[in-house]
Amino acid sequence: MQDMPELTVTLYSSSFCGACTSTRATLEQIAPLLGDRIEWHEVNVAADPDASETAGVVATPTVVISAPDGTERMRAAGVPTAPQLLTAIAAALP
Repeated sequence: MQDMPELTVTLYSSSFCGACTSTRATLEQIAPLLGDRIEWHEVNVAADPDASETAGVVATPTVVISAPDGTERMRAAGVPTAPQLLTAIAAALP
């Protein structure tokens, strides 16, 4: 039986956003380090404006880390580094 992820990381991006591409690459770089502890999502703000509006996203890229119950643990706009993301995820883990 697979355990439930401990956190969800969502990248809010847009199609022609170079910073989004960099952020996506950083997330892909750290994902293997975290295994099944994290559930990963990406939301294109143009393709899903309702989800972006509901989340209060006003800039891309925005990374949101949430608990399994949906409680937001961290949010950052801009391009984070791998160490910044790993630190934020570690701080958000229960």
